[in-house]
Amino acid sequence: MSDSPPGVADLLGVLAYAELTAFLRLAEDAARLAPTLTDRAALGDLAVTEYAHFRLLSDRLTALGTDPEEAMAPFVGPLDDWHARTAPHDWLEALVKAYVGTGIALDFYREAATRVDEDTRRLVDEVLVDGGRSQFAVERVRAAIENDHVVCGRLALWARRLVGESLSQGRRVVEARPELAALLVEAAGEDITRMFGRLTEAHGERMSALGLTPGP
Repeated sequence: MSDSPPGVADLLGVLAYAELTAFLRLAEDAARLAPTLTDRAALGDLAVTEYAHFRLLSDRLTALGTDPEEAMAPFVGPLDDWHARTAPHDWLEALVKAYVGTGIALDFYREAATRVDEDTRRLVDEVLVDGGRSQFAVERVRAAIENDHVVCGRLALWARRLVGESLSQGRRVVEARPELAALLVEAAGEDITRMFGRLTEAHGERMSALGLTPGP
């Protein structure tokens, strides 16, 4: 990692565990919450993509001489806690989480990737590709709102909660990993608090795409 600043192992480690848990959660949601076989299959396809991303990140860590399990270990607690606090109760909440909650997290990782070596940056860009998750969620949530406007308010509240939980989780991660925090600060050219504030700006756009009211 001589051509990369400190924090690269942390970035790849948190991304690898995020992709692994995304695979597991999407597979679970497909089996437990998807209302149709078509939806179950589509969510399963997204889960497979997440697992492929995890393998790419794991292989990159190994190539850099870092044990993938050791690189992921510091992030198991924060990410598992986030998933526990944001467990969806139904299909629509699962879709909003996959779009809004995951979107905030990906913005966070994308910030850090601007300061890593070219090979790592290309890999991060590859694994952060949407892969159809946004379109899948947006189409189904908007259709549900059109069929029943009552769900709009509930999902808007859920989305705002997801944003708050995502930002809190991100803060816990960077507080626990100073080198990752330094990487983010250098990339953003500002302090962590301002960076997190800026990450919320995309929240309104995601809410609007879903057909929800952004709110404060």
